[in-house]
Amino acid sequence: MKLEESLKNCPVVKRGEYDYFVHPITDGIPLVEPDLLREVACRIIKIGNFEGANKIVTAEAMGIHLATTLSLYTDIPFVIMRKRSYGLEGEIPVFQKTGYSKGQLYLNGIKKGDRVIIIDDVISTGGTMIAIIEALKRAGAEIQDIICVVERGRGKEIVERKTGYKIKTLVKVDVVDGKVVIK
Repeated sequence: MKLEESLKNCPVVKRGEYDYFVHPITDGIPLVEPDLLREVACRIIKIGNFEGANKIVTAEAMGIHLATTLSLYTDIPFVIMRKRSYGLEGEIPVFQKTGYSKGQLYLNGIKKGDRVIIIDDVISTGGTMIAIIEALKRAGAEIQDIICVVERGRGKEIVERKTGYKIKTLVKVDVVDGKVVIK
């Protein structure tokens, strides 16, 4: 599949002690090819529970192209958790810490009773996903499904243990000797 092949060939850079892989789906560079984005969206739709969902939720920035594509395919609107506050009524701030960054995320546009699907590009430490889940629970939303394109590290199991929610992924990877390896 194109996703796996493109991951095997993507560059890896250091961010402190963290080996960070640079890929079109997870970083938007060097170039997001339509056929790769289409493949990823179709694979997400195939494994996801979109029935009855009324919102897709993603985090800024690398979930935006995924949520946009899924929204176009499913006719479900999407909400972006932003890295800055807009001060809108009902805005929910949550703290997020990943393997290479930390800061606030802000949720707007979710009401009590909304049935949501969380979409993200990669889960590695689980910090972003825990923040998203916390914000949605505070908003009173029902989390119907959680799907991440790439799984790396122990983030998936950490989130599942801490929150009780199951996370679906398309591919599991690791970085070994400066290369992405499919597990």
